[in-house]
Amino acid sequence: MTAIRVFDPAMCCSTGICGPSVDPNLVQFAADLDWLKTQGVSVERFNLAQQPAAFAADAAVKAALETKGEAGLPLVKVDGEVKSSGLFPSRDELAAWAGLGAKANAILDAKPKVGGCCGSAKAVEVESAAMPTESTVEKPGGCCGPSTAAKPKCC
Repeated sequence: MTAIRVFDPAMCCSTGICGPSVDPNLVQFAADLDWLKTQGVSVERFNLAQQPAAFAADAAVKAALETKGEAGLPLVKVDGEVKSSGLFPSRDELAAWAGLGAKANAILDAKPKVGGCCGSAKAVEVESAAMPTESTVEKPGGCCGPSTAAKPKCC
């Protein structure tokens, strides 16, 4: 089994997905890591603010911090080899490193199922076994309009 270890910069929580202003890159990356887990990949994630000992114990991570500082984070290791430093890799890159290849390309061939009306917040269910983290998307109340994958018609 492939093992991916992610060494994140100091964040307020384990994923950085909290607070009033969330970085969309962090949201996507967290979803990508969750997807990897559903594909049988072992994923570990370390936060500099919460687990500094993990950073000090890994020679490659320690070296990156000494030379680049926090600009070298996030650092991604796959089976012990540094694959990325200083940026969040894409799902395609993660999939390729994990030996999943084309599986990453077939993720969101999903069709929304809509129930109820736009007048109240409803969940839009997405049929996709490939990515359970996106199985529901909150649809706020408001306008009705043409149906698209991102904004299904609900009235």
